[in-house]
Amino acid sequence: MEERGWETADVILISGDAYVDHPSFGTAVIGRVMESAGIRVAIVPQPNWQDDLRDFKKLGKPNLFFAVTGGCMDPMVNHYTAGRRRRSDDAYTAGGVAGRRPDRATVVYTQILKKLYPDIPVVIGGIEASLRRLTHYDYWSDRLFPSILIDSGADLLFYGMGEKSITEFLRLVQQGVNIRKLTNIPQTAFLTQPGKPYATLPHWEELLLASHETCLADKKSYASNFRHIEEESNKQEARKLIQPTGDQWVVVNPPWPPMSEAELDRVFDLPYTRLPHPKYKGKGVIPAYEMIRHSITLHRGCFGGCAFCTISAHQGKFIASRSPQSILKEVEKVTQMEDFRGYISDIGGPSANMYKMKGTRPEVCRKCKKPSCIFPEICKILDTNHQPLIDLYRQVRNHPKVKKAFVSSGLRYDMFLKPSGNAETDKINKQYLREVIRHHVSGRLKVAPEHTAAHVLELMRKPSFELFREFKKEFDRINREEKLNQQLIPYFIASHPGCTPEDMANLALETRQLDFKLEQVQDFTPTPMTLATETYYSGYHPYTLNKVVSARSLEERQGQRRFFFWYKQEYRKSIIQELRKMGRNDLVGKFFPQNRQGTINQNY
Repeated sequence: MEERGWETADVILISGDAYVDHPSFGTAVIGRVMESAGIRVAIVPQPNWQDDLRDFKKLGKPNLFFAVTGGCMDPMVNHYTAGRRRRSDDAYTAGGVAGRRPDRATVVYTQILKKLYPDIPVVIGGIEASLRRLTHYDYWSDRLFPSILIDSGADLLFYGMGEKSITEFLRLVQQGVNIRKLTNIPQTAFLTQPGKPYATLPHWEELLLASHETCLADKKSYASNFRHIEEESNKQEARKLIQPTGDQWVVVNPPWPPMSEAELDRVFDLPYTRLPHPKYKGKGVIPAYEMIRHSITLHRGCFGGCAFCTISAHQGKFIASRSPQSILKEVEKVTQMEDFRGYISDIGGPSANMYKMKGTRPEVCRKCKKPSCIFPEICKILDTNHQPLIDLYRQVRNHPKVKKAFVSSGLRYDMFLKPSGNAETDKINKQYLREVIRHHVSGRLKVAPEHTAAHVLELMRKPSFELFREFKKEFDRINREEKLNQQLIPYFIASHPGCTPEDMANLALETRQLDFKLEQVQDFTPTPMTLATETYYSGYHPYTLNKVVSARSLEERQGQRRFFFWYKQEYRKSIIQELRKMGRNDLVGKFFPQNRQGTINQNY
């Protein structure tokens, strides 16, 4: 501030992450967006909340407002495993050191600011605020919480990707509009009193949700709520949501339309240094930064709507893509970094292969409320042509300083394997996989079939496992023809709602028969505002209200996970016991072939 000649900052942004000035980090993006609007922005990363609070005081009061984010991950996901054990590291902290942010960081930071500076408005955003904007289940305390607006006391919440909202917000604030009266900005949420008039847009229809108290009392009502929340989050012409909570209303305004190419380019073209702040020199690497320092994001959003994933809840199901010119400009900037050795670690997005894809009939897409464009089948009006992506890959790898540009984001193989109804598109889509295998795989290609059981995959909103078998055949065939030795790395989830121990046994057996010894596996972790989480907590599927059984206890969850590792000696005894318990002695011999005497070693 002294170097810039600032006596005060207009906005002070408090973040739960170490500060990295890179477009993959939300704090940097929002900071740069505000800076481009002429705002003097100061950022306080990972303030100490346990001492005399000097970190919250050292820059004084901002001229306009405080902004708070818990960071790129929900702090509870960041801090705890699926088994509710405290993690020993933090990927968003220098040196990977744990404990530099509190649990529920957005609430803690905001409450501190409200106590220290009661007259200064506080706005909140980021993944934690976004996905906790209404009544939500918190897995780590195993209970429902009201909107984070209630517990934090924040004046306004920005949900989803916040660039358009913060830009409009700043425009009005700079015109002198009272921050606490800015209740008509899309993609924001706020508290009000029932019957109290507030500014809104006349064309916004309203939808009254079940109250927080009703959700506490009735799990089926809570499940029904989620269907409305998800549908309105994925509509271009959405309704405003109102949820009574105590003596207040939580009002969630509809989202913005998807960002245009020009809007997204402006965000990525801002003058990021792509480096951690110099204050971290000598304090160890920031693991999350090491992963993405030489990566390029092509687009936002995801058509998938997978039941366990928060991407569509936060970024939306519609794809917003950058222009090739903006992407190639960033590639040039990456090649000029001092530590660049010719390898771009990832050129992709939430799913690697959705760049430039959209519906061919915009008027239909505007009315659509389906949470997925590709489940249970790929929408007939979705253009899945991969040619723009193939063209972009070729341009990137032809850069004289790029030795290899890897596609490390997961591929949606259904997008290029399933017939599109257009012969030319199908021909191009077959070429896409060969293009990736020949030029953009580092030796291992990641895909996410997630499960093998049809009923679990349906609950997950994932395609059939037979399609993965087809994909593996294609992958192996292309590798043979190209004389390559690439490895396929499938991702699977245990303990997803609807999954039984027998389903996990069959999964392990099917993957064993395909010669996989699984490594990239995880336990289902209930995170706020996903279909799977609401199903797990309520016991009902929000769309059908049919009952769904989930593995709830730690013992049940660990039992399912062990099946992934059938090939490890230490798990054999417990796996055999579980198979016999479920009456599946027929599977024991398939997992563990008989010895020469024709019997299984009784030590197992």
